[in-house]
Amino acid sequence: MSLNTFGHLFRFTTWGESHGPALGATVDGCPPGVPLDEAALQHWLDKRRPGQNKHTTQRQEPDAVRILSGVFEGQSTGTPIQLMIENTDQRSRDYGDIAQTFRPGHADITYHQKYGLRDYRGGGRSSARETAARVAAGGVARAALEALVPGVKVKGYMTRMGDVTIDRDRFDWAAIDGNDFWIPDAGAVPEWESYLQQIRKAQNSVGAEIEVVARGVPAGLGAPVYGKLDTDLAAAMMSINAVKGVEIGEGMAAAHLKGTDNADEIFMGKDGPEYSSNHAGGVLGGISTGQDVVVRFAVKPTSSILTPRQSIRMDGTPTEVVTKGRHDPCVGIRAVPVAEAMMACVILDHLLLHRGQVGGLGPRGQIG
Repeated sequence: MSLNTFGHLFRFTTWGESHGPALGATVDGCPPGVPLDEAALQHWLDKRRPGQNKHTTQRQEPDAVRILSGVFEGQSTGTPIQLMIENTDQRSRDYGDIAQTFRPGHADITYHQKYGLRDYRGGGRSSARETAARVAAGGVARAALEALVPGVKVKGYMTRMGDVTIDRDRFDWAAIDGNDFWIPDAGAVPEWESYLQQIRKAQNSVGAEIEVVARGVPAGLGAPVYGKLDTDLAAAMMSINAVKGVEIGEGMAAAHLKGTDNADEIFMGKDGPEYSSNHAGGVLGGISTGQDVVVRFAVKPTSSILTPRQSIRMDGTPTEVVTKGRHDPCVGIRAVPVAEAMMACVILDHLLLHRGQVGGLGPRGQIG
């Protein structure tokens, strides 16, 4: 199985399985001299860690990250950074009943069709457990961004969970980190809690939409034609488990707009170009405008549910599947920190590509 590496100049390769002894990431391309330690990375991993509240899987993993190489005396050396996270709460027995059965909605059947074998214990490499390694790599990217361009900040939040959505008129950035759903509206939390509890009691699951924003991104990142910033952002988000659709800016809603509504008008401000709106999501022609970079994506409902579903065994005979174990009723909740990590990795990667091509970290062409 190849293609476990993501990125151009800033690259990471994830390794490990859901029920193996450990998983992790090898990060290559981090500039030297970036302040970095395990505590800094652990902060981000704790946002994704399972078992923290009643709304996520109750698998208890500390997700304690260890830095095995690439850091000396609290700074990156410029050499590969090896990160490892041990698995401590596997319950492989939960999956014994489906060793010969394909779970509907999972990658079981396609892994078998492609490779002729599969790790049925939690899905192996197809498990969302792999995303812990991405968050660790994203922590390295955030540290590098802080060192190179301190003004860049990445923030993700949920905008929809099934039938409940946020009210953008009540949007509050300060509320995002203060609730279990990462929603920008503290007053809406009881409604979201009640809704998800109903889903769980019905032995079902529900999908979600997540939005992630990068603020302070310099103009000029990205390149035509196949090196577009939004191309890599779409690939980054689409690679996250359970993601089925990605939008930049207005995304699919742009199909309903007229040109007079969609084109962001440009004005000259005291510090450079300013825009009347941000329908483009901070990217024009694949190159950042200097506005907020806005990405939105949808995740499907968790396929592991206690409600019986029809499927087949490996010998082709029909069967009924009830997926046991500990699973998220809405994977969107823990997808938020993963989305932030992928956004940070892409922005850093394009900063380094930009610096390598034209020098510096700002736009080459001055206006006004």
